[in-house]
Amino acid sequence: MTSESCRNGTERCNEALQMLGKKYDVVVNIQGDEPLIEPDIIDGVVKALQAAPDAVFSTAVTSLKPEDAFDPNRVKCVVDNHGYAIYFSRGLIPYNKLGKVNPQFPYLLHLGIQSYDSKFLSVYPQLSPTPLQLEEDLEQLKVLENGHKMKVIKVDHEAHGVDTPEDVEKIESFMRERNLS
Repeated sequence: MTSESCRNGTERCNEALQMLGKKYDVVVNIQGDEPLIEPDIIDGVVKALQAAPDAVFSTAVTSLKPEDAFDPNRVKCVVDNHGYAIYFSRGLIPYNKLGKVNPQFPYLLHLGIQSYDSKFLSVYPQLSPTPLQLEEDLEQLKVLENGHKMKVIKVDHEAHGVDTPEDVEKIESFMRERNLS
């Protein structure tokens, strides 16, 4: 496994890649808190990165459920008109002046999957931590704050993130109901 000096999953992916001693164009990180990511989503983030030569990173989002809007464990994302990430937050974004979830707005939930250009992956640990990254505790923000582009694909996915002990119980029940265990 990777060392305790790795500060996040991106650094762990870089360390694992170095330990393998092989060359790859793209490295995929499926976070352990997203156990039900479908193969099509994995393929999609890789293809998105390969099709966007100006991007160093790609990820996936899905529709945010209104009940998850204010959950800091459910990371939200906003994307520009060309499919690139603008920002990630543990808070609701965008946040309207009424301070309420707008049922008409298509809020986006970040899924725990990333693909990286392997050359950039070796650069990432050398970048200093950034203010937004530290405040939100989101490694994607270090990429954006350093001026790099991140391609985002929108997928239809019933997100089942595992962030709390209660989530473990929910995912185990979900998997039993669908004979996935």
